[in-house]
Amino acid sequence: MTAAALAIADLTKHYDGQAAVKALSFTIAPGEIFGFLGPNGAGKSTTIRLLLGLLRPTAGEAWLAGVPVGDVERAPRSVGYVHGDVSLWRQLTGAEALELLGNLSGRVDRSFRDELLQRFDLDPSRRVRSYSKGNRQKVALVAAFMTRPDILLLDEPTVGLDPLMEAEFQALAREAAAAGPT
Repeated sequence: MTAAALAIADLTKHYDGQAAVKALSFTIAPGEIFGFLGPNGAGKSTTIRLLLGLLRPTAGEAWLAGVPVGDVERAPRSVGYVHGDVSLWRQLTGAEALELLGNLSGRVDRSFRDELLQRFDLDPSRRVRSYSKGNRQKVALVAAFMTRPDILLLDEPTVGLDPLMEAEFQALAREAAAAGPT
């Protein structure tokens, strides 16, 4: 499974006997942009949580960069994630939130972070509590991309973004994929 950036084999997750994800299998090559589409309740967010190791599968396996998802010792350290419902520390400024999130990864490209802030037209000096939903989403996107991760897992990344910012996100995603990340 080392050739795939992400691989899933018969991944299944049950809640109280109900299948949230049932025997899901696919692979994603390095540098590929993969859209995971389906109606609400189809298991998309559950699958992402399984890939992040936030949930344990009922059955099946998944690998990130050839490493089993459950192997926290060897799991890829370079995964960027944006949750579908962004929640940030309301009392912090955008810059403080980004600093805190960047410290978790330990590998922030500060000049790229500044470029992202400009591209997304985000004022990091404002308190998070004053941000619109779209601006909170921008903070999450900047946080995910500023580490230049090898793999990006984005759950509804454009929720709350206006059409111009959505186009900027799409351009950024294409640029990232062209440089190698998945």
